[in-house]
Amino acid sequence: MKIQSLFAALLLFSGLYAQPFNPIQQQKLHQAVGAINALYVDTVDQEKLVAIAIEGMLKELDPHSTYIPQKEVQRANEVIDGSFEGIGIQFQMLNDTLFVVQTISGCPAQKVGILPSDRFISVNEEPIAGVKMPNSEIMKRLRGPAGTTVSVSVIRQGVPEPIDFTITRGKIPIYSLDAAYMIAPNIGYIKLNSFSTTTMDEFQTALKSLKKQKMKQLILDLQGNGGGLLQAAIGLSDEFLSKDKLIVYTQGAYQRKSVAKSTKEGLFEIGDLVVLIDEYSASASEIVSGALQDWDRALVIGRRSFGKGLVQRPIALLDGSLIRLTTARYYTPTGRYIQKPYNKGIENYKKDLIERYNNGELQHSDSIHFPDSLKYTTLRLGRTVYGGGGIMPDIFIPLDTTRFTTYHRNILAKGIVNATVIGHIDQNRKKLTDTYKKFDTYAEKFSVDDDLLNTLRKKAAEAKLTCNDDEFEQSKPMLCLQMKAMIARDIFNNEAFFKVINTDDASIRKAIEMLSGDYEKLGLKN
Repeated sequence: MKIQSLFAALLLFSGLYAQPFNPIQQQKLHQAVGAINALYVDTVDQEKLVAIAIEGMLKELDPHSTYIPQKEVQRANEVIDGSFEGIGIQFQMLNDTLFVVQTISGCPAQKVGILPSDRFISVNEEPIAGVKMPNSEIMKRLRGPAGTTVSVSVIRQGVPEPIDFTITRGKIPIYSLDAAYMIAPNIGYIKLNSFSTTTMDEFQTALKSLKKQKMKQLILDLQGNGGGLLQAAIGLSDEFLSKDKLIVYTQGAYQRKSVAKSTKEGLFEIGDLVVLIDEYSASASEIVSGALQDWDRALVIGRRSFGKGLVQRPIALLDGSLIRLTTARYYTPTGRYIQKPYNKGIENYKKDLIERYNNGELQHSDSIHFPDSLKYTTLRLGRTVYGGGGIMPDIFIPLDTTRFTTYHRNILAKGIVNATVIGHIDQNRKKLTDTYKKFDTYAEKFSVDDDLLNTLRKKAAEAKLTCNDDEFEQSKPMLCLQMKAMIARDIFNNEAFFKVINTDDASIRKAIEMLSGDYEKLGLKN
């Protein structure tokens, strides 16, 4: 972007939007740009300088207005679009070599015969193994427009020579639905990781499948779901609410009030419903959980959500870069505005979750205090709910910190647990797949043995991460569960990971307990 483009963009926006930029301030900015361009002692990187100027302006507005350089726009849009263009593999780096964990079903890599455990040693005749190439650079070489080709050379166990493949790139789906299965008799479970253009199709397909399995009650898991498309959140809420119910409304200084209501017969308007949230559930997740809580349609279980109540609009700039600009606030059906404060600056805003942990909020519900001004009343049963700083669940589930030691955090962060699991699968894939042909058999009979745990400790020690026996024993149950889940994902599918890891989720246990017993007593039944 030329440095003059900043001024041109301001002129453009002044003509397009409701409030023109103050002429004096506009001229001042133009003067500064002109002076730098004409008089500065050295040559300046104009694109970098303009990016810094835009980022600086946005930083003064709010934490969620952002600038995305042109080269990053496509990647930034992939999760929202629900796809990218490439070959379709999930990989990890093992001993500085790309190790294929899974091929995505029906995608180009699988079609040409790439298999799990294959190791990529070159892409388009350029070595990528043993050269310490960053993951971002490897992905840049593997991705590309659909219809173009990429040549790869792989090493496969049992095959003496490298195998060469030519892969025609295609459109690769990014799924927003992680898992959908019957978690207990009559109780279905659906986990969403984001809200994208494909979310509704994925959700409806999963829900119809669960209904065929005699599902009567549902757990909707939005834990860790950072949000996404507003329209996807509205569509999901619509599946649970009867016609003409307010879902959300948005309003800004220069955006008129916009109201979204349920408009059609949803797939699950009748049936007990629990929504799970935590401190990482944000934006679209909060729209869904807030709407269902306000209408007394669902029981919300977990911990207070993130607290993002601002709506961003993408604005394309002249060189293909993008601004995601906050243009409105959103409000739940009762009128709750759930954006947490950001008046103390972005750095303090980013530390909010750390402060919640330090203040004890994640462990004790009585550490959370809401002023009377933030109290609201639900629309059907008159229950008290709260605005300001996220969605407060109906049932609080404390964060269990007893098994999470410093050692556990470090070996996860360093990738040692992952590397240990990948190495184990690499050496034992045939034995694992022959022994556990069905997931149910694996879930019942597989356990992480002492040999695998000793390998983990050895790899950690090699990375200079050690612990005493007491600390290891404290983390051992969680490490065993995580490794079992990771192995399940590799030899079965992503859903198998959640089937294992969910067995020790306190929020899920509470949801099953409530649906199996006390849900009706709350008056939430339709």
